[in-house]
Amino acid sequence: MENVPSFNERIQQSIIEHWDADALTDYKGATLQYHDVARKIEKLHILFENSGIERGDKIALCGRNSANWATAFLAVLTYGAVAVPILHEFTPDQIHNIVNHSEARLLFVGDHVATQIDPTKMPRLEGIVNNPDYSLMLSRTDKLTFAREHLNEIFGQRYPKYFRKEHVHYYIEQNGEELALINYTSGTTGFSKGVMIPYRALWSNYDFAEHVLGNVIKPDDRVISILPMAHMYGMAFEFIFEFLHGCHVYYLNRIPSPAIIAQAFADIKPIIIIAVPLVIEKIIRKKVFPKIQNNRMRLLLSMPVISRKVRQMICQEVVKAFGGHLYEVIIGGAAFNQEVESFLKRIEFPYTVGYGATECAPIICYSDWKTFKQGSCGRAAYHMEVKIDSPDPANIPGEILARGLNVMLGYYKNEEATRETIDADGWYHTGDLGTMDAEGNVFINGRSKNMLLGPNGQNIYPEEIEDKLNSMTMVVESLVVQRDNKLVGLVYPDYDEAKNMNFNEEDLKNIMEQNRTQLNLQLPAYEKITEIEMRKDEFAKTPKRSIKRFLYT
Repeated sequence: MENVPSFNERIQQSIIEHWDADALTDYKGATLQYHDVARKIEKLHILFENSGIERGDKIALCGRNSANWATAFLAVLTYGAVAVPILHEFTPDQIHNIVNHSEARLLFVGDHVATQIDPTKMPRLEGIVNNPDYSLMLSRTDKLTFAREHLNEIFGQRYPKYFRKEHVHYYIEQNGEELALINYTSGTTGFSKGVMIPYRALWSNYDFAEHVLGNVIKPDDRVISILPMAHMYGMAFEFIFEFLHGCHVYYLNRIPSPAIIAQAFADIKPIIIIAVPLVIEKIIRKKVFPKIQNNRMRLLLSMPVISRKVRQMICQEVVKAFGGHLYEVIIGGAAFNQEVESFLKRIEFPYTVGYGATECAPIICYSDWKTFKQGSCGRAAYHMEVKIDSPDPANIPGEILARGLNVMLGYYKNEEATRETIDADGWYHTGDLGTMDAEGNVFINGRSKNMLLGPNGQNIYPEEIEDKLNSMTMVVESLVVQRDNKLVGLVYPDYDEAKNMNFNEEDLKNIMEQNRTQLNLQLPAYEKITEIEMRKDEFAKTPKRSIKRFLYT
């Protein structure tokens, strides 16, 4: 691997360059400027140093997004320790297992997590720190207790006048291969693996974002952090890039319901929005489609002379729904519904679909919205190579392989899984199936492990059937499973809309049967659905909103 600039040095530079600018805000709460972040980092460094934490020790963080979570994460890296971000949606047992497996010495927790975990099940942990004020929830060493009780005193002795720019000196990693963090995958397979992310991958993802968005996004521009920072997608592109670029990041530290997100867009007016498809699809289906799916609008859109102006007006309204100051919406993390995507493309809305994986910290493919090809997930990202393992990559789906600076070191304490995933030539095997056109645009067919076999050995990609089913009447989400060599569609209907329309259970069953008939007209014989089963509850999902298939197959 090539030598790359120091990532921690870039954190140091950004703090000094943007010293008096707004950095991190808890939405409808307090704002930290860059110098406030620096002061908090320095205090946490004193806490680590005086409690005996050494370079390379693991420090875990688990809680909802917040300015203090972000600051603690930066403090861990710039001290030279290894961060272990844990998704707060994980169960207490999962949190205990990750803390134990990673051998974390300290754990930072948010309010909600603090009430869920059981410290006795994490016996090697030396202390638990409360994120909101960095107080100690638990201390198992005299050193840690002393360091926290005398923190302000030690800080005052070290900086007797006041803390200034010239005091900011951080640990500079020895080389890009050094371990920066371990990120445990949400794991739709049901088993999390600790992905070892080196400093070069963090720098490379940041440099990629600078390369493609640096001229568009200016220091002081605002962004909203919606995705969990403990997931690499949210961490890299709603926090790290923006912080190093001098932007102002807002954290939705409550559960981000559609109403809260819509209000936040209006208040903050973000320059870019990073989202999973479900968030965009809900906004389009609930806020936009009802206004335009009427006879008058259909007539206007069918008139060649007028339709372009009408599409421009609709696009302006959609941009307004996202705050009105938008350069683009970047969508990733799961498959994007074709009906919604076709609508956005038709009105020339500035959206693009990227592709990545935790193992690449996370970016693999991306194209700016102006060059993005509908249905694809962009081209190989800056610093990355992508190829399709197929004799005819343009027409025959094969596994998507990726290589470059973004690729992980491997899985923590799991050399066998590492060897199965990264081959001798450095190619990361994604487990996803796709094709690639002559221009290098990648098109995803589905997960290779989700692929089903038809009665005569045909390859069936359930995601492609689900995409069609999700666009049908009264369907919120669906899952296609195989039972006794027959395909069954599991559907969670739109019960809210059914209630508004006074539909009963029998009405919904009839609608679903009509959907099944219409769907089968679009499918070859071996992909036809034999039955649709309605579910009373939404499907269980990972934090990035992928359905946990393993629970239903």
